[in-house]
Amino acid sequence: MPENTLEALTHKIDRLIDAIERLVPPSAPLTDLTVADCFVWVAEPGFLEPVHHVNRIDIDLIRGVDRMRDILMDNTARFARSLPANNVLLWGARGMGKSSLVKSVHASINASQKADAMLKLVEIHREDINTLPKLMAILKAAPFRFILFCDDLSFDHDDTSYKSLKAALEGGVEGRPANVIFYATSNRRHLLPRDMIDNERSTAINPSEAIEEKVSLSDRFGLWLGFHKCSQDEYLDMVDGYVRYHGLAVKPEELRADALEWATTRGSRSGRVAWQFIQDLAGRLGQPLKD
Repeated sequence: MPENTLEALTHKIDRLIDAIERLVPPSAPLTDLTVADCFVWVAEPGFLEPVHHVNRIDIDLIRGVDRMRDILMDNTARFARSLPANNVLLWGARGMGKSSLVKSVHASINASQKADAMLKLVEIHREDINTLPKLMAILKAAPFRFILFCDDLSFDHDDTSYKSLKAALEGGVEGRPANVIFYATSNRRHLLPRDMIDNERSTAINPSEAIEEKVSLSDRFGLWLGFHKCSQDEYLDMVDGYVRYHGLAVKPEELRADALEWATTRGSRSGRVAWQFIQDLAGRLGQPLKD
């Protein structure tokens, strides 16, 4: 074969190999679970990305939800000790600290754990729920205990991925791995739109069976913790807690008046509104906030 023909053939083969390599999805990087205590599940290509600086607050700053805090703390502590514990659904009013409580409880439990017994918090995004079986397979083979956390979990009318969640929580052949527990937050008690449930009730041949299929997802959570709108006193207590923690120099009577005016302009009172007020207050005072 002439040399120039051989070179042309070799060049074409190299181009073909390059094209094939571009079509092949990248392999998932290996995850070292010892480098952090919090991870985010990256569904494609399928690996756990470590989070070295978690966005969370001191648990003492979460006010007005003492009963829910104690229940969640106790459930998580039992799970950390390899004792029976429940999946938890934290549902209710916006901005009342549901996701903050999960992250803060995780940090509080780990503060008393040995390094090799740390709980790992793994966040899975709502849109990746259908990849739960793949994630569960990774977690159950690891020598750690995991809180699998999904924030703002809910499902729309045409969304069938809730079936994957049902199977992953309790309904599959293997069931939930012993080293995994599932915590979720939602504004909806049953995770599905109210009108979706009502529509099933009005159009189904057997309404009770149709509704049972839809709401049985929330039954997979052994604990339901309800969060409701806070009172004015609870809101002001949240503000006072932030002011003391961050050492903001402001007169009590001025603080109260400003905090109430802020809540009025927002049309609501919650932990989130209190924190937004504190950020505005610290900015006006020219004082930095603690990390």
